[in-house]
Amino acid sequence: MVSRAGDVVRRRHEPLRRYATDPRVDAYIHALPGWQQAVCHEVRDLVHAADREVTETIKRTRVPYFVLQGNICALLAAKDHVNVFLYDGAIVPDPDGIITAGHDNQTARTVAVRQGEVINAPALKAMFKHIIANNRAGGWRKLKREG
Repeated sequence: MVSRAGDVVRRRHEPLRRYATDPRVDAYIHALPGWQQAVCHEVRDLVHAADREVTETIKRTRVPYFVLQGNICALLAAKDHVNVFLYDGAIVPDPDGIITAGHDNQTARTVAVRQGEVINAPALKAMFKHIIANNRAGGWRKLKREG
């Protein structure tokens, strides 16, 4: 992990992180069961790997969000899965079929990951990159109006 001061820090049982983390997001993840922590860490790593300028924050009181010129995704742990909410206005392609819910949603779709499931990392990272590109182009709402 890279602290806000830029120091490289490694917590017990965590890989070395090369991006700035928000301690509130750390606290959210560390309060979860081990398998959910692993899912959240992997998603966190993927979204930061999609673009070095991604930042993380807490919105809606306690939900981790990853942003870059707009929302990219949010994490929400449920009893038996972790939801990755993709803020894409349903315009980002899903050729690998990783979207599990919200197919007709106008603002966000969901990738739910259950215990023991493997995240399709290349597909999810590609979706993050597409969402970021859309954000930089003015956001999915603007793109939908123009499309």
